Amino acid sequence: MAPRARPPYILMIMDTMNDPERDRLTARVGRIATVGANAAGAGISAGLSRLFGGDDADRQIAMAIKAALGRTRGPLMKVAQIMATIPDLLPKEYAEELSQLQMNAPPMGRPFVQRRMRAELGPQWAARFGSFEPEAAHAASLGQVHRATDLAGAPLAVKLQYPDMASAVEADISQLNNLMGVYRRFGKVVDPSEIQVELADRLREELDYEREAKHMALYRLMLKDAADIHVPTPLAALSSKRLLTMEWLEGAPIRSFLEAPLEVRNRIATLLFRAWWGPMARYGVIHGDPHLGNYTFTANAAELNLLDFGCVRIFPPRFVQGVVNLYRALKEDDIAAAAKAYADWGFGALKPEAVEALTIWARFIYGPMLEDRVRTAADGVSPGEYGRREIIKVKDELQQHGPVKVPREFVFMDRAAIGLGAAFLHLRAEINFHQIFEEQIQGFDVGQVAIRQAAILDSVDLKPSSP
Repeated sequence: MAPRARPPYILMIMDTMNDPERDRLTARVGRIATVGANAAGAGISAGLSRLFGGDDADRQIAMAIKAALGRTRGPLMKVAQIMATIPDLLPKEYAEELSQLQMNAPPMGRPFVQRRMRAELGPQWAARFGSFEPEAAHAASLGQVHRATDLAGAPLAVKLQYPDMASAVEADISQLNNLMGVYRRFGKVVDPSEIQVELADRLREELDYEREAKHMALYRLMLKDAADIHVPTPLAALSSKRLLTMEWLEGAPIRSFLEAPLEVRNRIATLLFRAWWGPMARYGVIHGDPHLGNYTFTANAAELNLLDFGCVRIFPPRFVQGVVNLYRALKEDDIAAAAKAYADWGFGALKPEAVEALTIWARFIYGPMLEDRVRTAADGVSPGEYGRREIIKVKDELQQHGPVKVPREFVFMDRAAIGLGAAFLHLRAEINFHQIFEEQIQGFDVGQVAIRQAAILDSVDLKPSSP
């Protein structure tokens, strides 16, 4: 006899038992209260700073907001990270303070560290390391990283997820759904229904450190022939769903190279471009969180260390086909081919006016790769104005001819492209983007992408991103 189907509430209880941090009601209620309290605290600090003024008023406001977001952690803090990566989007004082959230969020203290390590590796966890520094070396949105060594003395990075992060993410997803509902009532430009599904799925994936370890193994295979790009090796025996131990890669952050000679900055930009577009063009995989804190470099930027693989997007091969076809359509100024590429991306049937509007944005994103010459990413446009005109024009067009339902695959593709572009703006690099991109897509064949992707995912026991 077939087993009787369990009622939905029983399945929910079982899921909670399997992941006690995900649906902990007190944590979710506390999350909403904490967000409100921290935001209110930042607002009070901002008001006092403005009231009593002084030259450092903006700095005090920015510090208050950073402190509030740092205590909150989770997806809200990731929004601040993204905002801080785009030059001139925020006042200088705000950008400087919020950029510190990428690697230097206020860490959890020793009691948390002891509890998390004991819960994940057992009461004798310390005996499994040669050494372990209880103070966090880096702290970010979902977890913090500690220096350690293995029993042979090799340096390790130990990433601990903050407590109740699963509940925090579920609470923030609920808030996101509410915001999207409001947007749908009043917005006429974009239908965000697929956006919220995509964000929710990717955020939940980021909480799974076992999946992140597989992402690292995936990138090590995809970049195995790139001798100047390094991915840390994960250690399965010292890892779990909320604990990820890997080799420590020594390097300096990208910000320490912003005033380096142009030759060095150009090399950094080239390494970043190859590390991002190579896996995309050959395997349909992108690093979906390319903020500046996820890269370090060896002396003189000779080698790139890729860090943090929580947000990795695996695309259907037909989406990659659309990316390449759109590039070729833009080169040939073929609007019909561009419309076909948008369909491959999942936009479906679009009005001709909507195709024209999307192509305005596409020409901006692809712009540096369309011209066969050495240039900067912004090509003479100030970082603060870069893309502003295009955004306004697209919005005006879609107000008349939209809304456009954005396919979920587009969300992190666009976010990652903007984040990567922000790195190029910071570096003020002058390279031939067209030439490097052509190298990545040379011999592109969607059937071969599908074969390579299936084989490499199977080799690391990884399923594609949903859907």
